[in-house]
Amino acid sequence: QARLEESGGGSVQPGGSLRLACAASGYTLSEICAAWFREVPGKEREAVAWISGRDGPADYASFAKGRFTISRDNAKNTLYLQMDSLRPDDTATYYCAAQSKWFCPSNDRRLFTYWGQGTQVTVSS
Repeated sequence: QARLEESGGGSVQPGGSLRLACAASGYTLSEICAAWFREVPGKEREAVAWISGRDGPADYASFAKGRFTISRDNAKNTLYLQMDSLRPDDTATYYCAAQSKWFCPSNDRRLFTYWGQGTQVTVSS
């Protein structure tokens, strides 16, 4: 059964770091567009970072640029999100997502077919 499973969430102080992981089964992440989204209760789910398959480009939401890094380990079929210089407004549930196309046409969440269950990130002093 195809699935995406996130891990690595937790609580951290402002300025700290976390690395999220998304293990895929039933998909070959290196061949498809994959992304990280986040959601806060009462707000729309928003894209954080996305990366095209076949060694295609990565891109980031403005709030993530310079602080977050999306990457893949093709041997482990795992997607990562390294988050540094975390702020309280980064507190959210973070979701891994993928779509069947190899190139990410946009970060529109409606284009992503496959989703993980989410992992909570809390940034607080």
